[in-house]
Amino acid sequence: MTAIIALFNQSGGVGKTTLTMNLGYHLAMLKKRVLLVDMDPQASLTTFMGLKPFELEHTIRNALISQQDLPLYRQIHDVDLVPSNIFLSESEMQLVTEFRREYRLVDALEPVKNLYDFILLDCPPSLGLLSIMCLVAATQLLIPIQTEYKAVEGTMFLLKTISDLVKKVNRDIQVLGAVPTMYDERTVQGKNALQAIQAIFEQLKVHKNFHNSQVYPAIARRTDFANASAAHQPLAVFSPGNSALNILNQIAKQLNSFQ
Repeated sequence: MTAIIALFNQSGGVGKTTLTMNLGYHLAMLKKRVLLVDMDPQASLTTFMGLKPFELEHTIRNALISQQDLPLYRQIHDVDLVPSNIFLSESEMQLVTEFRREYRLVDALEPVKNLYDFILLDCPPSLGLLSIMCLVAATQLLIPIQTEYKAVEGTMFLLKTISDLVKKVNRDIQVLGAVPTMYDERTVQGKNALQAIQAIFEQLKVHKNFHNSQVYPAIARRTDFANASAAHQPLAVFSPGNSALNILNQIAKQLNSFQ
C-alpha cells in the first residue's frame, strides 16, 4: 500500500521543504519508489530540485484546476517530482465554487499512486484549501517543528488545529509525529524546546490519530542544508560525510517500517 505522507506546519521557516527533499532521497536509497509533490505556491521544493518554476508550462496546478494528468518529472536524484509555481496560489480562488474541491489532489494522485511506495506532499505554510487537499489525500502526517521557544509556543495551537481538521476532513489519517528541526543542543532554549515537543506528543498518544506518533531524532542546525538546497542537491550528495545524514537515514528507515 502506498504511504502518502503530508509534511505540514502552518508556520514557515521550519525546514519542511528541505526535510521533504532529503527524506525522499533517503527513502529512494532504501530502494523505494518515491514521488515528491510540491503543493506550495512558493515552489521551493521545485527550485531545490533544480527546476525553474517560471519556465514550467505544466505543474500541479494543471492537475488541480483542469484535472489534467499529473506532470511527472522523473528521476531527479532518484525520485520523481510534481512541480509547482506561483500560479498555484490562484487555485484556491478558482476552485471556491467547485464541487468536491478538497478531493482534487486525491483524484489527481489516483492514476499514479500505485506506481510508488511513498508519496511525500510538501504542504504550504497555511491553513487554506491547498493544505486541506493535502490532509484529505494523505494517509499519514509528519510535522516538522523548529526547536525554538516561539515555534514550540505555537505547537499547541497547531496540534489543536490538526486535531480539528482530521475530525472533519480525514478521520483515518495517522499522525506519525514530529521531526524537531534546526536543533542546537548547545543552547538551553534548544534543549527545553525539544523536551517540550516530546512531552506534548506523549500526552497526545491517547487520541486515536496520534496513537503511534513519536518524536523523531532531532535534526541539528547545519549550514550545509541551505548550501545543498542552493546547489539543487540532497545533503547526502552535497556533503556525504555530514553528521545529519545518520539521523535522516534513521527517520527514513522508521517511516519505511510503517509501510
